[in-house]
Amino acid sequence: MAKARLKWVSGRPRRRRKRTRRIPKGVIHVQAGFNNTIVTVTDVQGQVVSSSSAGNCGFRGKRKASPFAAETTAVTAIRTVVMQRAEVLIKGAGIGRDAALRAIFKSGIRLTFVRDITPLPHNGCRPPNKRRV
Repeated sequence: MAKARLKWVSGRPRRRRKRTRRIPKGVIHVQAGFNNTIVTVTDVQGQVVSSSSAGNCGFRGKRKASPFAAETTAVTAIRTVVMQRAEVLIKGAGIGRDAALRAIFKSGIRLTFVRDITPLPHNGCRPPNKRRV
């Protein structure tokens, strides 16, 4: 069995990234929450090719929710994939959604469309009562 190459960062081993994959067209999913940003690159069928998150890039605590962490996450997820065209699907209302989209634009991939797929309730669940202090 082949040994996995490990890289030591901040006192613990971290796996190195996989080799670059070539796909002609893909879908980039950006999930921007209030505490983290997750970027997943898939092919057109939905098979995951690469993914990254702010916590995976070494950010902890409050810094995971920053725009810089979202930008680093997007660059890390795209780095292992070579593709010409991509669709971008953005979900969530986090602070890192614009920064991640900016990083995807800068990468040089031609974007066919950018769509916001944030789930919005049509007055679903009753919200919790207001806090009385």
